Amino acid sequence: MGSSVRELAAATPGDRDRYIDLLRVASLGTVVLGHWLMAVVTDDGVGNLLAVVPELQLLTWALQIMPVFFFVGGFSHALSYRSLRRRHPEGSVYSAFLRARLQRLLRPTMVFILVWGAAALVVQLLGGDGGLTGVALRLVAQPLWFIGIYLSMVAFTPPLLKLHERYGWAAFAALVAGAVAVDVARFAFGVPFVEFLNFAFVWLAVHQLGFLRADGLIRVPAALAAGGLAAAVTLVVYGPYPLSMVGMPGEKVSNMAPPTLALLCHGLWLVGAVELLRGPGTRFAERARVWRGVVAANGIAMTAFLWHLTAMLGVYGAFLALGVALPEPASGAWWAQVPVRLVLAAGLTAVLVAAFRTFERPAASAPATAPAASTGGRSGGPVAALGITLCLFGVLGLSMVGFGGMLEGRSAVLIAVRVTAPAAVATALAGWFLVERAGRRNRSR
Repeated sequence: MGSSVRELAAATPGDRDRYIDLLRVASLGTVVLGHWLMAVVTDDGVGNLLAVVPELQLLTWALQIMPVFFFVGGFSHALSYRSLRRRHPEGSVYSAFLRARLQRLLRPTMVFILVWGAAALVVQLLGGDGGLTGVALRLVAQPLWFIGIYLSMVAFTPPLLKLHERYGWAAFAALVAGAVAVDVARFAFGVPFVEFLNFAFVWLAVHQLGFLRADGLIRVPAALAAGGLAAAVTLVVYGPYPLSMVGMPGEKVSNMAPPTLALLCHGLWLVGAVELLRGPGTRFAERARVWRGVVAANGIAMTAFLWHLTAMLGVYGAFLALGVALPEPASGAWWAQVPVRLVLAAGLTAVLVAAFRTFERPAASAPATAPAASTGGRSGGPVAALGITLCLFGVLGLSMVGFGGMLEGRSAVLIAVRVTAPAAVATALAGWFLVERAGRRNRSR
């Protein structure tokens, strides 16, 4: 791997925005570290450190960095789609774009789902899905919400990019206005289910900022950061929004699920902040050793993200099995044990990455520039759209219901639809098959 990383780093085009790649790695790494730190396990169950020490919730204003990842995604999606469109202006490139952008996302995700689905069935047949094991079967699926949101961003890139190219900042403002209208309807008028629309308005608005970045239209990042931070503080102090920018167990209102206007303002402040650091960040990423590390990390980032909670829960499970004392969360002994847990979780994650990283590598038979003929490309578009829709519902449904209770038909409500784990797995796999089929049809044509 060392030589291939070195070769890839050396072959990087001079005009590549290395800072964007650095932000992608740093944002996912921060999320992983935050999850490892927040997880607290006792003999009574699994909890959240931020619930034990509410004062630490203020840290989420810096560590809830997922908006940065979606911002980076918008930048990358704009460049990728425009590149395909320039090379093949004669026809639709939608299905080829989906397959190219989603291959390194869906392949490791589907392997994760299949492995954990099979393991959950075995555990349940052996009667061991109670207690902490049952909690683990639910928790390991929670990061899949991120995959589902990212799928929607890829799916909506072509129409939203078209709106951006025509209206610029006004297209972004329309999404922000949608998020405002949703929260007003939710909190002022009590309209049921309307809050779920902000899964689209909030995250797609952050994604739209990536389009603006791609065209050099974020010219005053300080104003974006200051305005976003001031608005978020005002909403939390005077509005119905909680302090934490991540979901907390038992809270009546969450800034994350579904996302709120406060979280959108938090995203604005983060995007402004990382843009302010663009100069020194770019110089840092241009260092040869740093860039090799970024290239290596980008090659395994999704696999590590998918399996990092599995690793942390594995560490806690090993502690309990071996009779290692688990100190009271947030106590001095607990903090003293943190470095040990982090090192062990990182080591186990590395083992899991070594086992599954091959599925994150793009297949040699699926070039990202697969052309779409002027007639054949259109036939693949509806199939690809259906496929990504099924993937979206399957992955989001599984993130809510988890892998536990598969034989009993345990379910959860996704918006207004009740889903079970087997149905979610089948839906996600069917969607993946359709995306792959549409992309291959375009390539053969």
